[in-house]
Amino acid sequence: MKLSATSTSLQLALAGFALFGTTDAFAPLRAKNINFAKFAATITPDATTITENNSDGNNGDENIRNTSKTPSVEFPPPLTKVQRLERAAKFWSSAIPIVLSYYSKSAELRAKEAFTGIQLTDDEKQLVWNEQHSKGARKLADTITSLKGFYVKTAQIIASRKDLFPEEYTEALSDFTDNVDPLPVDLIKAVVEKELLVRGETFEDIFAEFDEEPLGAASIAQVHRAVLTEKYGNKEVAVKVQRPSIESKLMGDIANLKTLAKTFSEPLPLDYYTVFCELEKQLADEFNFVAEAVAMDRIYETVTKDENGYPCESPVVMPRPIPGLVSRRVLVMDYLNGVPLSRAAEEMLKKGIEPDSPESQLFGRRLLKSLTEVFGRCILETGFFHADPHPGNIFVLEDGRIGLIDFGQVKQISGRERETLSKVMIALDERVSDENPADLDLIGSLALELGVELADGAPAEGPAAVAMWLFDGSVENLPGGYDKGELSPNSPVKALKSFPQDLVLVGRSTILIKGLSSRLGIPWSLSKEWAPVARRVLKGNSRQSDETELKRHKIRIKDVVKLLKTWGQGKVSRAVTRLPSPLRTKLAAIALKLQKRREAKATKRRHKPAE
Repeated sequence: MKLSATSTSLQLALAGFALFGTTDAFAPLRAKNINFAKFAATITPDATTITENNSDGNNGDENIRNTSKTPSVEFPPPLTKVQRLERAAKFWSSAIPIVLSYYSKSAELRAKEAFTGIQLTDDEKQLVWNEQHSKGARKLADTITSLKGFYVKTAQIIASRKDLFPEEYTEALSDFTDNVDPLPVDLIKAVVEKELLVRGETFEDIFAEFDEEPLGAASIAQVHRAVLTEKYGNKEVAVKVQRPSIESKLMGDIANLKTLAKTFSEPLPLDYYTVFCELEKQLADEFNFVAEAVAMDRIYETVTKDENGYPCESPVVMPRPIPGLVSRRVLVMDYLNGVPLSRAAEEMLKKGIEPDSPESQLFGRRLLKSLTEVFGRCILETGFFHADPHPGNIFVLEDGRIGLIDFGQVKQISGRERETLSKVMIALDERVSDENPADLDLIGSLALELGVELADGAPAEGPAAVAMWLFDGSVENLPGGYDKGELSPNSPVKALKSFPQDLVLVGRSTILIKGLSSRLGIPWSLSKEWAPVARRVLKGNSRQSDETELKRHKIRIKDVVKLLKTWGQGKVSRAVTRLPSPLRTKLAAIALKLQKRREAKATKRRHKPAE
C-alpha cells in the first residue's frame, strides 16, 4: 500500500476511527493558525463532568470484603483531576509527534530532491514510508499499552482495517483486539460477590467452577469461563465483569479525541467531531450490563424469527443472559466454545486448512453471508443492531458456525431512516448500469435524503458514488471517475463534507463487512444481499390489511418446509466439520464450485440489459 505523508498521520492521531480516509487532506494544517493555549485548556474535561456512575450509591474506592474465603480486596479509585490531566498530557505528547513526524519526513524528502535534483523511485519512497510507519506504529502501540482505556478500542478498529491503514500499524496493534492486561481474579470475584450475592449466599453457591485465567480482557470488562451450580442450572457460562472505576477514564479519553477532531475540523475531510460524539453516546450505554442483557434478547428475537413471525435458524450464534444473574456490572451468559476471528486463521492452520483452500474460501463466504444477514435484518427490519463489530467480537465456533458477542454498544435508528436505507438498497440492486443517469439521480437523491452533506464543488455523481462505494463492494468502476480505494485522492469520500450522526454506526457495520470481503478477495454487494429484506420492509410498511393479519397467524406448509430445510443445512454443515481432512476438503471443493456457479448466474441476471 503506497501512502503519502498526509494520508494517515492525523487519522492515526484521531485514534483510527476513520469511517472514511483521504490523502493530501491535511495540507491546510501548514497554514492554519491555532491558539494552542486555548486548545490546551480544553484537552481534558472538568472534574465535575466525569464521575463514576455507581448505581448502588457506593464510592469507587470503598473496601469490599468477600463473603467467601478470598481476602479483603480494595477497589481501584476513580482517576483524580491531576491524574486525568497527566493522562491527557501523555496522549497529546504522543499523538502530536506522530503527526508532525510525517510532515517532517515529507519536508525532508522534498528538500533532498530540491537540493540534489535526484528523484526517488516509487519503490524507494515506499521503503522510506514503510520505515516511517513502523516508527509511528511502535510509538502508538506503546502509548495505547500505557494508557489503555478507550484508546484500546481505537486500536481494535485500526487492526481490523488492513484495507485502510498501513500494514505496520495493523500488525503493531493486532494484539489489542482481544488481549488487554487482565485484572487479578480476587478483584474480579469481589465485584461478582458485590453485584450478585444475596443475603447469606457465598460465591460457591453460584459457581461450581470459575476459571482464574480470563477468556479475554478488554478495555471495559473481562470475561471468565465458569460452571454454575445445580441451583442455577448446572451449565457452562461466561461471566463478564466490569473493570472498577473504568467509566471516568474512558469518557475522559473520548473527550480528548473530540477536542482533537474539533480543533482540526477545517482541514479534516469529514466531520469527525460528530463521529466521536456518537461514539461517546454509545460508550456511555456500555457501562450498564442490564441494558446489554436486554439488547441481547431483543436482537436474538429479531434474527430467530422470519418475516412471518415463525421460528428460523439464526445466521449467527448469540449468547443468552442467565436470568437472575445480571446486574449493572456483572453479566452471566451462555458460553460460546470457539476463537475470535482475529485468531481464526491460526486455528485453521492448526487443523490443516490452508488459506487458499476450498474450505477456507467456503468459510469466507459463510462468514460474509452470516454477518451480512444479521446486520441487514437488524438494521432494516427493526433499526436496532449490534454497533461494535470488530474481529474480537466475532467468534468462529468449534463446529464452524459464526458467533457474535458483546452487545454493550447497540444503536436504534428511526423508522424513516430504515425506510430510506431500504430504498437505497433497492435502487442500487435494480439499477440498469453503474453509469445510467436516471439510476444515479435516484441513488444520489436518496443518499442526500439520509442526511449526507457534500463538499463544495463535488460533482453531481458524488452522492451516488458514495452510496455505491459504501454498499456495493462488487462495483469495479464508480461513476464520476472516482477510485474505489479509500485512501485515493480521487476517492468518492472526497465528495463528503459530513455524515449523519445517527448513521455513523450503520457505516461502521457496513465497512466491517466491506473490509472483510476485501481481505478475503471476495467481491461482495451488501445492497444485493439486503435488497430482499428491504423489499419486505417497504412492503410491510404499506400492507396492513385484514387478509395480511389472517395469513400471519396461519401455519403454511412452505414455511414449515423452509424451516426444516434451514435446520437440515445447518446440521449437515456441522457434520462436515467432523469428517477427516481429505474428505472434508473434497466436499468443500464441490460446494465451493456450486456456490460460485450460483453467484455467477445471479450476477449475469443482475447485469442483463433491460429490454
